[in-house]
Amino acid sequence: MLQQEKEVDSRQAIFSFAENEYEEALALLRTIASVPAPTFQEEKKAAFVLQWLRANGMPEAYQDEAGNVIFEYGTGEKVVICMAHMDVVFPDTTPFTIQERDGLWYTPGILDDNANLVCMLMAARYIVKHQILFPYRLVFVANVCEEGLGNLKGSKTIRDSFGSSIRRFIGFDAQLHDIVNHAVGSMRFRVTVRTEGGHSYTAFGNHNAIHQLAELICELYQVQVPTEARTTYNVGTIEGGTTVNSIAQQASMLYEFRSESVECLEKMQRTFDRIIEKYRHLGRSIEVETIGIRPCMKGVDPAAQEQLEEMGADLIRTYTDREPKRRTGSTDANTFQAYGIPSIVLGTAIGGSTHTREEWLDPKSLKEGLRLALGAVWQIW
Repeated sequence: MLQQEKEVDSRQAIFSFAENEYEEALALLRTIASVPAPTFQEEKKAAFVLQWLRANGMPEAYQDEAGNVIFEYGTGEKVVICMAHMDVVFPDTTPFTIQERDGLWYTPGILDDNANLVCMLMAARYIVKHQILFPYRLVFVANVCEEGLGNLKGSKTIRDSFGSSIRRFIGFDAQLHDIVNHAVGSMRFRVTVRTEGGHSYTAFGNHNAIHQLAELICELYQVQVPTEARTTYNVGTIEGGTTVNSIAQQASMLYEFRSESVECLEKMQRTFDRIIEKYRHLGRSIEVETIGIRPCMKGVDPAAQEQLEEMGADLIRTYTDREPKRRTGSTDANTFQAYGIPSIVLGTAIGGSTHTREEWLDPKSLKEGLRLALGAVWQIW
């Protein structure tokens, strides 16, 4: 009976928190979303977050060598990581401006991941202000390098820092109804082809690096992907050559493959290596640089993972008007699931067109998001 009363009290407190803090959360989102934070250049946003934490009852907040902003609450040996990333996919270093149209807010990064970051910060402040006790140590992290070629640098640093003490990971980086429960791993490469090149007229007949790269791409696009788990590949960028009247001496591409399965990633790696070696044996000069590795889930106890997912699903049903949707994804959770740590990622807002200049957010959804964020921090243990 006492446990039931405690749960009722916490639910009532969470609903009250969202009502009382909603307008301040919107104001914080307006501010934080304007701060530019390209991957590898999150310094301005990190400085803002660190100052905000220290000014809001968390003077012990600090920054690690990777650039993550961290606040540790409690002294338990067992650790639960709560994380939202600061970086945005666009390279802008000047402030963003929110455009409002038909009740929606538009600006790059407004949903991914600024809204989620704001809800996590507000939840952390509530926990500290009310001195809620837990049987573990909460570690709140505003992390760097989640996007693109950041290669999960921030979350990997946290994993290495806290090591075997980590019991669970909760990320905030999705839509309000999502539970990202399974990691999509990826391998990313820069492939460069070099030839002698020359003048397009006087050296006609010399090998062209762009042509050779195009042949390689065509063969990679004939690959039949493994069917044991969803597996994909993509050439994301190509570049090379100098002028229209020069035979290209150099051309390069960024290539990746992804899968939910470690075994499928290994198969794709073997196929990729075989094709590269085939062209090298034909006399092609090809350089391959690994520029990113995102691991798959490995060694996570199924029962512990399912329990965490069910807790997340119950939170979504309790604190939003939505049904939970479980899905795979490539997020900071990859880092922890690869080390056998039960992990989920939740979302705290509704929006769309992520990773585009037209990214949008429904600000009304943030009220449900505040409930969910505090519920996740308070009740998942």
